[in-house]
Amino acid sequence: MRPPFALPVRATSFALAAAFSALLLIAGPARADEYADVTRLLRAGQANEANNMVDKLLAAKPRDPQLRFLKGVIQSEQNKANDAIATFTRLTEDFPELPEPYNNLAVLYAAQNQFDKARAALEMAIRTNPSYSTAHENLGDVYAKLASQAYAKALQLDANNSAVQPKLNLIRELFTPGKSPRVAAAPPAQTAVRPGPAPTPAAAPTPPAVAASPTAPVPPAAAAKPPAPTPAAPAAGGADVEGAVRAWAAAWSAKDVNKYLAAYGKEFDPPGDASRAKWESDRKQRISGKRSIQVGISDLQISVSGDKATARFKQDYKADSLAVQSRKVLELAKSGNQWVIVRESSGG
Repeated sequence: MRPPFALPVRATSFALAAAFSALLLIAGPARADEYADVTRLLRAGQANEANNMVDKLLAAKPRDPQLRFLKGVIQSEQNKANDAIATFTRLTEDFPELPEPYNNLAVLYAAQNQFDKARAALEMAIRTNPSYSTAHENLGDVYAKLASQAYAKALQLDANNSAVQPKLNLIRELFTPGKSPRVAAAPPAQTAVRPGPAPTPAAAPTPPAVAASPTAPVPPAAAAKPPAPTPAAPAAGGADVEGAVRAWAAAWSAKDVNKYLAAYGKEFDPPGDASRAKWESDRKQRISGKRSIQVGISDLQISVSGDKATARFKQDYKADSLAVQSRKVLELAKSGNQWVIVRESSGG
């Protein structure tokens, strides 16, 4: 889902997300009006006025994630790229479950031609929320830019390589001023990066199977044939998984750090590049630093396959003055007689 509005597109052909899309910050009417007032000023091109308003609001609520996010957007509008990078970086550290700050970091890095950093930030956004379409689209642009650099280097090293120039021209076309700023032209880029000699009219490349499959006719027999039934998970297995998920939420709510961390298996993969020890240290500090925590679970859906299970649910998280509602996915594995978490993500 695209944000309600986007900042002017830079040379990177990305758009900065101007509101949270994967997570809804639950606020009272007064606070929602404050966010809306800042947004209206930005839409009207009054970045300085929006900045003054955000600074006043942040003085009273310095940890408010949405105000801090808007501060980063304003800094981007004011061409204060380094300040915006610092703002969004701190947001990813304090609220790693939010994908939008990662996306905006990628936009800013790409504007500085730091495409490796942009790629890493977008991969984190997608890992946090696999259904965040803007990050997927921007990642396609980053890959195209990286391909352009690689082709240019190849041409520099071997000017007689006739297969490289057509690919380079095609990718450059995607970023020509006046073209669509989004990656609607991604299919030609797939052709551009195809290995081998440049295609000729007599030997046009076959369209990728993935592009042809949506329109391929379905044989009547196949269309009428019902899908093979998936073996239903035993009721006891689903109940055990649900018990493990709710025990995890209860330990988190009770600020029982030991029980909370024990819910994660030895194979748990912490987000980002953090080690398990660093991740545990951060979690202990964050949980212990809150006066109160409430973690509610609703719309819980569980699937079990052998010794693996997936739990999808809506999570209502409240801690001190912060309230966040999000979709959560926990992947679990059986360890002895217990189900433990081996992967965790938001937005699924």
